[in-house]
Amino acid sequence: MMSRTAATDETAEAGTVQDKEDPEHAAEPNTDALDSGDEQKPAAESAESGSAVGGGRPVRDPARSISVKTLVTGVVVVAVVAAIAVLGWQLYSKSDEIDGLHRRDADSGHAESVALDYATGAAGMDFHDLPGWRAKLTKNTTPELSNRLTQAATSMEQIITPLQWTSSAKPIAAKVRSVSNGLYTVDCFVNVMTKNQQAPDGINSTATYNLTIDSNHNWVITNISGIDSALATK
Repeated sequence: MMSRTAATDETAEAGTVQDKEDPEHAAEPNTDALDSGDEQKPAAESAESGSAVGGGRPVRDPARSISVKTLVTGVVVVAVVAAIAVLGWQLYSKSDEIDGLHRRDADSGHAESVALDYATGAAGMDFHDLPGWRAKLTKNTTPELSNRLTQAATSMEQIITPLQWTSSAKPIAAKVRSVSNGLYTVDCFVNVMTKNQQAPDGINSTATYNLTIDSNHNWVITNISGIDSALATK
């Protein structure tokens, strides 16, 4: 019994001496327990954070917001470009239409000028210069029309010379009646003062000419018809 008790006491004393000799081991905390606590804390914080987010307003996704803005901007740009394209086409179409009207007006004006110049020249004659009158009568006409007019002038000269016929002409107006495939039909009016042996004081009249002018062949006169002279005593 005494031996067992003595052994026990020696063991206890040895443990006490060891504790005193190694204070670092005696004071070292239980790191396993601390590490376990640290790991649990972030998890708890994460859970609390998630709970707070889930319970509050939803967080907007920045990438999605940028994508929507980009889409809206693209749609606006496309709409603006389309509007500009439509406006440009309308302006081009309108400009082309206006140019066409200007060309038609210019062509009609040219046809009227050609007709009125011819009528004024053909209406003026002088028995002293019949070749000059024939030249004006056949000026800017087709060969076929020129031949017919020359024959008509030859017949009229048999009257013009004995009567000592002279006449002067002034243009009044000309108007395009119709246009077909480049052929302009023009009515023109000329004021004519005629003097001869029977009317030495002169007779004032208005001569009406109907001419067909071909714009496809350098505005040549292809036909003259409907010549109507309304004579009136001055």
